[in-house]
This record gives sequence, C-alpha cells and structure tokens, in this order.
Amino acid sequence: MENFKSSGTFSKQAHVGIPEGLYEEEHGRDGFFGRVSHLYHEHPPVGWTNIEGDLKPRCLPPVFSKELKNNLFNAVLKNNDVQISIGVVYKTPDEFFRNADYDELFFIHDGEGKIETTYGHLSFKKGDYINIPRGTIYKFFPNSLCKILRIESASEFKDPSRGILGPNALYDQTVLRTPEAALGSEQDKEEYILKIKRLGKITTVSYPFNPLTAKGWKGSVYPRILSIYDICPIMSHRYHVPPSGHTTFVAKNFVICSFVERPLESSEHKVLKVPFYHSNIDFDEVLFYHQGSFFSRDNIDPGCFTFHPQGIHHGPHPKAFEKSNDKDWTDEFAVMIDAKNPLEPTDWFCNRENKDYWKSWRS
Repeated sequence: MENFKSSGTFSKQAHVGIPEGLYEEEHGRDGFFGRVSHLYHEHPPVGWTNIEGDLKPRCLPPVFSKELKNNLFNAVLKNNDVQISIGVVYKTPDEFFRNADYDELFFIHDGEGKIETTYGHLSFKKGDYINIPRGTIYKFFPNSLCKILRIESASEFKDPSRGILGPNALYDQTVLRTPEAALGSEQDKEEYILKIKRLGKITTVSYPFNPLTAKGWKGSVYPRILSIYDICPIMSHRYHVPPSGHTTFVAKNFVICSFVERPLESSEHKVLKVPFYHSNIDFDEVLFYHQGSFFSRDNIDPGCFTFHPQGIHHGPHPKAFEKSNDKDWTDEFAVMIDAKNPLEPTDWFCNRENKDYWKSWRS
C-alpha cells in the first residue's frame, strides 16, 4: 500500500484549487500509471532562461512537405521498442509489403483509400488508426494524397484495461472495422513482387500470381481499423484526467494515447484546464498534432511533432492559462507516444527541427 505523506502548502485534490500564486508539478513514475507526488512551487518549473545540453524540449514544424517521396517513410524518432516515421502515399506502389520486424500502426493524418491485405480489403480515411499485425502482406491503394504517421512496434499493439469503466468505455467494439475476405484485386500481371523487411533489410520475392490468395480466415490475429473520431474520452468536470486515461494502445515499453475533442473542466470548481506541469521522469513523450486548435501550446499547427525527453520538465506555455479561462471546450486531436526507453532523434529530425522551440516558455 502506498504511504502518502504531506508537508507545507498543498491542495486538497490534485489539479484542483491550486493555492494562489503557486504552480503545481506532478512528479510521477512509470509514465502516468505509477506512484505520484505533487509539488507546489513559487515559480513555474519551465521558467528557464537558458538550457545547455541534450534535454531541450524539441519540435518539428509541420512535417508533410513536397519533398516527401511516395511510399517512402522517414524515421523521426526510434529506440529498440518503437520506431516513429512519417510518409506520404499518393499512388499505388508496384510491390506488396510484409514487415517481419514489427507490428505496424498507421495513423491517417489526411487522405483516403483502400488497403488490401492477406485477410481482405479495408477502406480507410482521415483519422483512422490501421493496425497491421507483423507478417501480414499488404498494399496501399490511395484515392488521394495520403499523409501518414507510422508507428512500428517490436511487440503487439494491445487494448488498455478498461477496469471499472466497463467494456464499452473508450469506444464500443462494434466501431472496429475488420477485413472481409477477398483475393487481391490485381489479377492481370505476369509477375507480382513482395518486399519483406527483416532485421532492417529487404528481401524481394517474385510470384506468378497475386500473393493475396486467401479466400477466408478465422482467429484473433487480423488487421483492424479504429477511427480517432470514434473514441469517447474519459471526462470529469471536477478533475483533470491524466494522459493515462486517454490510452488507446499498449505495447511493450510504450503506450499510445489519443487526445480528442471534449468539454473542459469546470472553472467553478477551480479545476486546472490545461495540462499540468510534470516531471515524467521514466518516459519520453512525443506528440503528433493532428487537427484543431492546440491552446496549451503557442505556434503549434497540425502536422507538428513535439518531443520532450525524460528528465526535463514540461507543461503548458505561459499564455495557456489565460487562454483557458473562457474556454469550455477543446477541439484538438493529437496522438501521443510515451516511451519508457529513451528515443533517439534521427538525422532527418535534427535537420528539420525548430531549434528555438525551448525558448517558447520564456516570458
């Protein structure tokens, strides 16, 4: 059992009725899932004037530019558990693909089309998460320019526990879309090419027939689609729900959360509306901004990435508290990846990042 103690000035309830003139910091373990304490400071923990070293908060401006090549994904951040990439698909690739290294999760930032898999066909559109189990053969058939966030996992993507909320919390299982068995639509070629990724290398296999040959399937391993717009957020007018309450997928050593539009907390009950300052010492935090107005951040647009490494405080920008006073609703949609093991920015990230992002907290 946890052994709670307290000393000095503090609030009766975390994130509620913060003492006048003080700033609350959440010091938590194991992401937002573990033990936690709250500290009440005279100055905001992000009130720095300078930072020297690797722990600066980092930001990529909108990433989907004309330089991106069709069906080529550019790695942004990675470790041994997860690799985060962005890319575009605007025409059907010549080859089929099978990932033998990772389970894959595609988030469709924009565009629509169809993905044909071993299990059958699935239509997708903006806001869809497409979960492709490792070893599944697939090919994209876009109807328009598709801007895609890809998350590759060394472990399976699993659902979070719903606990006392019940099985229909977060989203009803009937909103999940699964493929209807069907052969591959391309049946007029002399040769079909399959590219397989294993240990980061590509093996090419040729067939005289379309490799999507399954006429049926059964079991518990299969592709599925969940729309971010079908997620029903956990809400409380009297408490600011931490990011763990917005978890959408759980994998080994990282989680994926979805922030979606929702009513904001009650000013009448003195509940903090903006994300609280936190020292999330065990996890790196990545946010991909999908849609809406991100009122807790200055100069952040859809398509931006922010990266906050473990060990440095983060939280809302100075203007966010004032902006939130008159807001009753947030219309923002974002994808968060919280990684237990440190993420390494790629050269692609470093060459494109906003080097002055950390300065945006200065008064």
